[in-house]
Amino acid sequence: MPPPQEIVTIAVAVDIETQARKSRFLCLLAPVESEAAAREVVAQRRRAHHGAGHHCSAFMLGPSGQLQRSSDDGEPAGTAGMPMLEVLRGRGLTDVVAVVTRYFGGVLLGTGGLIRAYGGAVSAAADTATIVRRRPVHTVVVTIDHQHAGRLENELRASPYTVDSVDYSAVVTTADFGVS
Repeated sequence: MPPPQEIVTIAVAVDIETQARKSRFLCLLAPVESEAAAREVVAQRRRAHHGAGHHCSAFMLGPSGQLQRSSDDGEPAGTAGMPMLEVLRGRGLTDVVAVVTRYFGGVLLGTGGLIRAYGGAVSAAADTATIVRRRPVHTVVVTIDHQHAGRLENELRASPYTVDSVDYSAVVTTADFGVS
């Protein structure tokens, strides 16, 4: 059996602002568990900042980031969504969505400027995020008689395994008491 695969994501949503030549870039980096949830985060951002010119997005989902999507949302092709997605890939983040909302400042940034601005906004958000590393675990339930329970619990607590809970309240019945 292959070892469990670690998932690197963020603990809570991060919302930051960067600027590039008078344009404001608001980046929301949020943990999500599905494509529908990622698309809802983008939709909420659009509603919250309906006056902004662009709401570019990128998300990666799955243990190895196998589901990847990005959107330039009207910016020149390849200048927003892909640079944002590249930051997520480079950081190894998954189960996360990035939405960068741009308020145009009156100065054209050009292709290179847009790539740096959008990628930089996601990078700045990732820098401030609390990174969480998750890996799948197996839970095992052990039922044992009272006579051996204390010793087993002690040995498990001294081992590298985590003991979630112990329940000594189980009902113990004996069918034959030897009484006539």
